[in-house]
Parts: sequence; C-alpha cells; structure tokens
Amino acid sequence: MKTVNLTSKSDVIGAAASALCLVHCVATPFLFVVQAGVVSAGEGRPGWWGILDLVFLVISFFAIVWTNKVTTRRWVGLALWACWLLLAFVLLNEKLSLIPLAEEAVYIPALGLIFFHLYNRRYCKC
Repeated sequence: MKTVNLTSKSDVIGAAASALCLVHCVATPFLFVVQAGVVSAGEGRPGWWGILDLVFLVISFFAIVWTNKVTTRRWVGLALWACWLLLAFVLLNEKLSLIPLAEEAVYIPALGLIFFHLYNRRYCKC
C-alpha cells in the first residue's frame, strides 16, 4: 500500500480547504433564505453548518504547519500565518459578536490563504 506524504500535498490541501471555506461563506446567505422556509415548516436550523467554518480553520492550520516545514521563502509562511490569524479572528468574532464587522470580511483572509498556498506550490519548492 502506498502512503501519502501530507507535507508534499499541504499547499493543495490548504488551498482546497480555504476555497471550500470561501464557498461555505458565500453560500451562507442563501442557506438563511432557504432556512426561513424550513423554520416556518417546523424544522430546526442545521447545526452542522455553523461548525464547518471551524473544521476548515483546523484543516488550514495543519496545512500551514506542514507548508512551513517545506517552503523555501520564509515570508510566504509568515503571510500564511497572518491570513490564518485574521481568518480565525473574523470567525471567532462572528461567533462571539465582539466587534461589528462586515460579513464580507471573511473573504479577504480566505482569498489570501488560497493565493499564498498556490504561490508557494508554484514558486517556493526546493
């Protein structure tokens, strides 16, 4: 059986998780419109939908850890961590309602993670 080296795939995993996170964030307003009809029919709100952003955040964390082990440019690793920290702050702020932020604020760090993972995959390998 062939084993998969996650370190060599970390940029693909990170970019995919960030892209799925972005799709999740874009789809959320549409879910709320559908949810209005579901709630009026007597069914509850899907709890799993709110957990997805945290799942993507955890996957992105490990992808960045693995990417930092193999990147040849330190600034790319720092940019990935900056985007991840900003994404974590925006998501936790959304859950805890600490300060008012636009819903679209989550798109910037998600797009940053996608960009830097793809940049690292293309230009920063030994």
